[in-house]
Amino acid sequence: METEKQYRLSPTFGDSFGTGWNVMFDNFLRLFLVIIILSIIAAPMKIFHWNINMSDWHRGPWSWGYDIGHNIRHFLTIGTLGIFAAFFGLLAMLYAFLVAPVFDYGGNMIFVQAVRKIKPDFEYLIKGFMENYLHIILANLLVFALVVLGLFALIIPGIIIGCRLAFVSYIIMDKKLDPIEAVELSWKLTKGHGWTIFFMGFTSIFIVLFGLLLLIVGIFPAIMWVSSSFATLYQSVLLEKEKPVEQVTEQV
Repeated sequence: METEKQYRLSPTFGDSFGTGWNVMFDNFLRLFLVIIILSIIAAPMKIFHWNINMSDWHRGPWSWGYDIGHNIRHFLTIGTLGIFAAFFGLLAMLYAFLVAPVFDYGGNMIFVQAVRKIKPDFEYLIKGFMENYLHIILANLLVFALVVLGLFALIIPGIIIGCRLAFVSYIIMDKKLDPIEAVELSWKLTKGHGWTIFFMGFTSIFIVLFGLLLLIVGIFPAIMWVSSSFATLYQSVLLEKEKPVEQVTEQV
């Protein structure tokens, strides 16, 4: 009888990427669909650049009246378009903070399910709107604010904070904690694994760039591999931290 293949769940750089690779191929079509959906949702909005091209006043004095009138009309037109651009910019910002995180957090949880050998549930992509929407939005906003503040403080603190809070999205969806508890738990779980997360993030940049070089199509497997690897690291760290507690309970 063929035994079920077991994933190697060890919170190391090599094992995370190695197991992430296996997770990606074992669930390729499902995870590929998730990435396609997330890519559509996260597709950058087109930003219109309005160029104010003032006249160089190259005409003679007899044409100055025409030029002044033309430039006033041009300025008013640009001002109107600028209002629309600001409005769409505001909509984009609201979308980025109030809508996109729900899909991103749900997508991360689907990858964790794949690592746990649970059939990925596509409902997680929208489940956040119905269950813990406020926690997702507040957690995303809190992490964003902390990282930005850290980046203002000579950049390095921002990188450290970003690494230590890398598990917040998983925790929010997996443990159903509130934002403060999720941030605190992520900080505890990532203790001792900060460098691993940093090097995985750094390496992921080159994986994605290499995927882009493969006729752009390779970007999808690249993102799938990176997402599977970070989900693997989360599950590995979770098992590492919870295992001593389970052993103590069994002994008692």
